[in-house]
Amino acid sequence: MAEEKGKVSQQDKTWGAISYVWVLSVLVIAMKKDSKFAQFHAKQGLILFVAEVFWWVPIFGWILGTVAFVLAIVGIIKALNGEWWEIPVVGSLAKKINL
Repeated sequence: MAEEKGKVSQQDKTWGAISYVWVLSVLVIAMKKDSKFAQFHAKQGLILFVAEVFWWVPIFGWILGTVAFVLAIVGIIKALNGEWWEIPVVGSLAKKINL
């Protein structure tokens, strides 16, 4: 996502990181419409949140939930570092979200 790179404010980095914390992605999508960086991470966080909802399905849900949790941790770190990290598969789905 080289075309979107640039100076990212500390506030946007924080909002981007918060967006990976379960349902808070919805809050970030609603509150930070002016920040492309926060929106980018919030849309990915929303996809991960939806994936985590399936934790109650034995085996498949546990694996999916664990993978989503690990990706959320990595997403938090990447957002705090100001990186436009696109999660494989999740990133392409997140681009389709037009809110």
